[in-house]
Amino acid sequence: MLEFANDGANLMTRLMLGATFAVLAACSPQEALDKVARRTAETVVTPVVNVNMPLGLAQAATDCILNAATQDEIDILARDVGVEAGTSTKATIRAIALRPGARACYAAAGVPPIL
Repeated sequence: MLEFANDGANLMTRLMLGATFAVLAACSPQEALDKVARRTAETVVTPVVNVNMPLGLAQAATDCILNAATQDEIDILARDVGVEAGTSTKATIRAIALRPGARACYAAAGVPPIL
């Protein structure tokens, strides 16, 4: 009887290990880094956009801007974390904000267009 319990425990262990490996395989290190960069860029973009609109709309606009940005642009924006956005950062945000994809996102989210 004890031997049967061990087989059951071994099976359960194998199933748990298999599930763990499947979860780890689903999220690559690059995906994790990209998510961190996006969250960091969010902390840079939101205050810039928040100057011209209330926080709730600024957060929605930030999502639209980051959705329209390339990964390289997100990485560039993320580098400005912890400092006030300068002229170059604001120009990058504005260029992304004016793209058709970002504008369509504003309309869908009820965000006024960014000029």
